[in-house]
Amino acid sequence: MGCGTSKVLPEPPKDVQLDLVKKVEPYTGYKTDIYKHFIKGDGDAIKSAIPSPPCHTNPYVEQQEPRKNRVAKYRAKFDPRVTAKYDIKALIGRGSFSRVVRVEHKATKQPYAIKLIETKYREGREVCESELCVLRRVRHTNIIQLIEVFETQERVYMVMELATGGELFDRIIAKGSFTERDATRVLQMVLDGVKYLHTLGITHRDLKPENLLYYHPGMDSKIMITDFGLASARKKGDDCLMKTTCGTPEYIAPEILIRKPYTNSVDMWALGVISYILLSGTMPFEDDNRTRLYRQILKGKYSYSGEPWPSVSNLGKDFIDRLLTVDPGDRMTALQALKHPWVVSMAASSSMKNLHRSISQNLLKRASSRCQSTKSAQSTRSSRSTKSNKSRRVRERELRELNLRYQQQYNG
Repeated sequence: MGCGTSKVLPEPPKDVQLDLVKKVEPYTGYKTDIYKHFIKGDGDAIKSAIPSPPCHTNPYVEQQEPRKNRVAKYRAKFDPRVTAKYDIKALIGRGSFSRVVRVEHKATKQPYAIKLIETKYREGREVCESELCVLRRVRHTNIIQLIEVFETQERVYMVMELATGGELFDRIIAKGSFTERDATRVLQMVLDGVKYLHTLGITHRDLKPENLLYYHPGMDSKIMITDFGLASARKKGDDCLMKTTCGTPEYIAPEILIRKPYTNSVDMWALGVISYILLSGTMPFEDDNRTRLYRQILKGKYSYSGEPWPSVSNLGKDFIDRLLTVDPGDRMTALQALKHPWVVSMAASSSMKNLHRSISQNLLKRASSRCQSTKSAQSTRSSRSTKSNKSRRVRERELRELNLRYQQQYNG
């Protein structure tokens, strides 16, 4: 969920308090080039466009050899220390400077995920340093676990736990039933993880549904917080204020937008947005126009109209209100949120109204509209190219004026 994936990268974190995962010494034996081919399917097979063989030949012989060659070439691009220990199975995700691959430990047959980050690019190095700085320090049941690290001159291979249960809202859509009790149980797990991070002086800065994954497909699966590429970690005694503008637009707290020094309370604002979506399938702040979106956020302007809000308890709405508070000083901390009456009472309750129908419809409707908007934007991109520089300057000027106006009100 979110109107964009572009992020402003934070400054690389400084020293850490604890190093639980030791680095593997950088490998300097050889250089590999940029990945060009990735395994698309599960297991060892690669889906490749191989032309049909002539009818007089044996199709098995004609196709088997090229496939083996492609698998071998793909695996050859990994550092040999990685392939000596892990079987490379499938590509499961990619980003601007990273790839995530499913692997299997050769000795134990345990599945893991390996995140490959291209560190020859500055942005890749910054993301890598930030994520490693955090993951080396944390050990919590609701936070993705770093297993080990391999480094080369141009890449870092981060071996991590593999979460196979899917994203939070995909599970809700498929579940068939979802109550406030279910919502509080999800939030309890997330809040436990966030409280732990904040205790260590770590601020995630990009909490959103896509970064909350189920560990396995079972009904009893735990939720895990992932993706620490924008996280900020500080040493004990350091100034807790941060200044970098970063995050995903709909989840960004007001104090970040007005470029005011901020604390880990920005994570609590994001949890307020997630809680709102969790109970309705809709966004509290949403607009295709960034300036209007930011104006809504700066005002803290949202409503409880439409389904299924009439069926949601007042305690649930009060929980959201205490997180979506423009003044960060009035926002609940993770510990206070865990002690909120809604979380405590609903988690213990057994009979709640099923909100699944409305939530699923809203989630699916939004996903469909987002898909159409993306296609429309792609089809009209060329016609807008001559106006892009001018419109960008206009948007930037409007945003500066908006920031200045609200900063004056905020400080006044």
